[in-house]
Amino acid sequence: MGSVTLRYFCYGCIFTSVTWSLLLFAYLNLNQDKYSPRNVPIKGIEPYKPRRLLPRFTHSPNLLPKSFQKDKLVEDLFHPHEELPPEKKIDMLPEMGMIFSKQDEEVRDFGYRKHAFNLLISNRIGNHRELPDTREPKCKKKSYPFDLPSASIIICFYNEALSALLRTVHSVFDRTPAHVLHEVILVDDDSELGDLKEDLDEYIEGNFLEKVKLVRNPKREGLIRGRMIGASHAKGDVLVFLDSHCEVNEMWLQPLLSPIKEDRKTVVCPVIDIISADTLAYSSSPIVRGGFNWGLHFKWDSVPLSELSGPEGAIAPFKSPTMAGGLFAMERNYFNELGQYDGGMDIWGGENLEISFRIWMCGGRLLIIPCSRVGHIFRKRRPYGSPGGQDTMAHNSLRLAHVWMDEYKEQFFALRPELRTRNYGDITERVSLRKQLNCKSFKWYLDNIYPEMQVTGPNAKAQQPVFVNRGLKRPNVLQRGLLRHLGTGKCLVAQSQPSHKGGLVVVKECDPVSSDQMWVYNEDHELILANLLCLDMPETRSSDPPRLMKCHGSGGSQQWSLGKNNRLYQVSIGQCMKVNNELSHKGYVSMAICDDSPSQQWRLES
Repeated sequence: MGSVTLRYFCYGCIFTSVTWSLLLFAYLNLNQDKYSPRNVPIKGIEPYKPRRLLPRFTHSPNLLPKSFQKDKLVEDLFHPHEELPPEKKIDMLPEMGMIFSKQDEEVRDFGYRKHAFNLLISNRIGNHRELPDTREPKCKKKSYPFDLPSASIIICFYNEALSALLRTVHSVFDRTPAHVLHEVILVDDDSELGDLKEDLDEYIEGNFLEKVKLVRNPKREGLIRGRMIGASHAKGDVLVFLDSHCEVNEMWLQPLLSPIKEDRKTVVCPVIDIISADTLAYSSSPIVRGGFNWGLHFKWDSVPLSELSGPEGAIAPFKSPTMAGGLFAMERNYFNELGQYDGGMDIWGGENLEISFRIWMCGGRLLIIPCSRVGHIFRKRRPYGSPGGQDTMAHNSLRLAHVWMDEYKEQFFALRPELRTRNYGDITERVSLRKQLNCKSFKWYLDNIYPEMQVTGPNAKAQQPVFVNRGLKRPNVLQRGLLRHLGTGKCLVAQSQPSHKGGLVVVKECDPVSSDQMWVYNEDHELILANLLCLDMPETRSSDPPRLMKCHGSGGSQQWSLGKNNRLYQVSIGQCMKVNNELSHKGYVSMAICDDSPSQQWRLES
């Protein structure tokens, strides 16, 4: 009897062990994607539930996963299966931003509010993507020395979107030769977003080994002091500063390092390509150089033909009076010798002009390198302010004017008289640095580096005919006609007059001979009514109805896609236009999550 009891007891133990083993195995396999450091979740909104990142589009940048064509719910978006046949695929952009659920809408709105760009698309793209090579063809034939100086890439960030930050870092590793990449230094300027804490730590530890250093500031220092902190940790020969929402292009670093190898007092900037804040589409930027106005704001200028008349033509490095400030490379020891940044400046603003003036006036030179291309998300506003709401731009500009501009600071005060008596801190150290470096006068800078700059008053110079404005090229028209709603047979028109800026649009009975109902759809994806105003949708207020506004040519709120499924898709908000009540005579329209319902069916009829 005892032996039988013992035998059943042993069977029970074996059965229990097998059961627990199977349960544990199933648990680990079902959850490994969530907690693997290669799939760090991105918290767009609170409360937060872990989810997987969309697999990267490394090999097919122009294709959407299957779930985008099927218009399934958001969970399908993060679990795509087999690819569709080529004839059923659609472009990755701009419809990457299409909203399929309320959660998508919340992520999109959170992104515009917190980061000033489309977070939904950024998250869907993932950490890697192919980019168009925007260099001139001659650049691709250039060769560079193998024994270039090593580079420390310094990226400061504050409350950056994790997907944009990781894509910045991965683009550096994907497109930089290992022998010149000494390290990447990330400086967290006391960010508040949760996914920039432990999630980022785990991702770096699991993916970058010892090549990436993460420095965390215990309090908010701002971009200026944050970069100085990053530079103090760097060991490479050259410091390369990047913003935290960039993507470097092919062969980007070698053209920057080569001029520094030839002359250590050369500071270089890449051409900054454009990444749309609304679609994250990457496009080439024209060749321009940096300037400024007397309000001490940076601006882009055309390049004088004399700068491009050498044997290399348009691919030759050329002098720039100022830098934009976000992206540049500088020999590490020279950065320290020249005084780094002005540590008395706060957070952001004016530091790019200050270091530009200092480079030129104190014996260096500043070049833009056309064969180096780096994309940058150009946001329409700064998504974060300064501690205490202080005007750091004014504070920093005052320090810049008093240290470097000599008598020409009066040009600044003529525009900003209210700042004449404002406190700007102690500048004794920076004035002493200028004397120690034996720097030239600001008049020398204007005469020799930026002679195009106009001075008001009795000493004003005659305007030099250096820059030629040839006007904007009008986008080509793709289609024109009535915009008919297929469910009602009515046409989209102005509620009042097509010339009424800010006026609503509604559906009314079609009139094929009326010019007031004629829409133009052009290559910039604008819809223009009666050749007057553009169909517009505010990015941050998707509950508002569409309206007619002056065409601004910047895409975003006025960028529309006439989809293959007869949907009228608005790119920046990721929704489709619908008729609210097909039986109502009022004909009101609004934006909604895209589906295949009759209320969302439109056709532009020539």
